[in-house]
Amino acid sequence: MRILSIIARLNIGGPAIYAILLSGPDMEPRYRNTLVCGQISPGEGDMTYLALERGVEPVAVPELGRNISPLKDLSAFLALRRIIKTRRPSIVHTHTAKAGTLGRLAVLSLNIGRSSYRKIRTIHTFHGHVFHSYFGRSKSLIFVWIERLLATFTDAIIAISDTQKKDLTEKYHIAPPKKIKTIELGFDLRPFLNSNQLRGRFREKCKITEDTLLIGIVGRLVPIKNDRMFFQAAKQFVEQNPGLQVRFIVVGDGELRDELQTYCRQLGLADLVIFCGWIKDVHLVYADLDVLALTSLNEGTPVSIIEAMASSVSVIATDAGGVKDLLGSSDSMSTSDGFTVCERGILCRKDDVSGFVKGLQYLVDIDERRKQRLLTQARSFVKERFSEERLIRDIESLYLDLMADRR
Repeated sequence: MRILSIIARLNIGGPAIYAILLSGPDMEPRYRNTLVCGQISPGEGDMTYLALERGVEPVAVPELGRNISPLKDLSAFLALRRIIKTRRPSIVHTHTAKAGTLGRLAVLSLNIGRSSYRKIRTIHTFHGHVFHSYFGRSKSLIFVWIERLLATFTDAIIAISDTQKKDLTEKYHIAPPKKIKTIELGFDLRPFLNSNQLRGRFREKCKITEDTLLIGIVGRLVPIKNDRMFFQAAKQFVEQNPGLQVRFIVVGDGELRDELQTYCRQLGLADLVIFCGWIKDVHLVYADLDVLALTSLNEGTPVSIIEAMASSVSVIATDAGGVKDLLGSSDSMSTSDGFTVCERGILCRKDDVSGFVKGLQYLVDIDERRKQRLLTQARSFVKERFSEERLIRDIESLYLDLMADRR
């Protein structure tokens, strides 16, 4: 069975890891997998190294990138069509919006006139969506209608969380529930589950003492991540805790890095914030991190939260996308004071700096017994739910179900 996976770019993040895992040798020998990808944008970290480490040699389509460009998009469409026609896959599995649009249109053009038995099957995974917070209302609505149209000739759609499936079916009406299957992400969690063995190395490298509270964000520095909120919260937190030794780290890069560094200086945080750029062995960071923060306006399922949980790091995050699915329901200690204590972390409202600071203060002041309960529940949850083996099993099952429909 030939499988062709298409993703716009292998930039650092969950979608790239997901696509690489499903294209590697860990899949059953019955599958012959090909991964097609475009170019990363300036400032983005490149995960091609992970593909090569796992025995995956991506097929490059340089015109297939992040930004919309009619001429390049047409060229990418024609290139994808040629690759699909040459490789003759049984299933084309697309990831991310741009690749999902061009890849599925290429399949549609090749399926015209074919019998049902000979048609190429299509799967699209929504790692997130661009239906709010990325663009204005009118443009967002256009993307909703495009996805509704694409869904009519897509054989299966994957949502990576129950919240995302609910959004796709009930809020945006992309497709009926029977066409959308929830398959959660999966990763090689071993480096994070064993990260405690590396404790002290990252702090030593950054000259941060063991008794200093270390709070960090991990991810792309782009508008949708709303990193300004993190720095606003950092300023308030420092002002409310004048005697506390604390440092803030930023692991990642992107188009807003220079602007955010300037913003930190304006807030008087320059001496307290370290911009680290992308770090390949990010488990070293989690080994020494006390709190992972996420302030996004829109998310799929944030990989940084899963990595932090596996590493026994406390998590505070805004209620975006699948974050609530990761943190769980509120426990008996939940509060309405701008944040909620969930089973596995602290949940805050989007763009609510005051509530975020209060949630952060709660994590700092929490007694050790309650903190360990949160960390243990979080670690056990991700270990059970987000393994690489489980992801591959679920995807292989979906592939077999689609192929069974051809008979």
